[in-house]
Amino acid sequence: MGLFTGLVTLPLAPVRGVGWLAEVLVEQAEAQLYDPGRIAAEMQQIADEAAAGEITEDEAAAREEDLIRRLNEGRARGYRPGG
Repeated sequence: MGLFTGLVTLPLAPVRGVGWLAEVLVEQAEAQLYDPGRIAAEMQQIADEAAAGEITEDEAAAREEDLIRRLNEGRARGYRPGG
């Protein structure tokens, strides 16, 4: 990048920084949303709550279906743990 180009595009630097930050935040959120380890832990929590009578079987089944959907969606998007 030349000096002139750098000076002309300098006012856009904050916009580029915000855009980059937004991309990083989305990547981190998706990593947590689709992480198989996290989904497995949530499945175990649902099983524990159902066993303790804290939630109904219907509610447990609905929450498990949501977790399975997230797991499948993560696989379809090509999510890999740690990546």
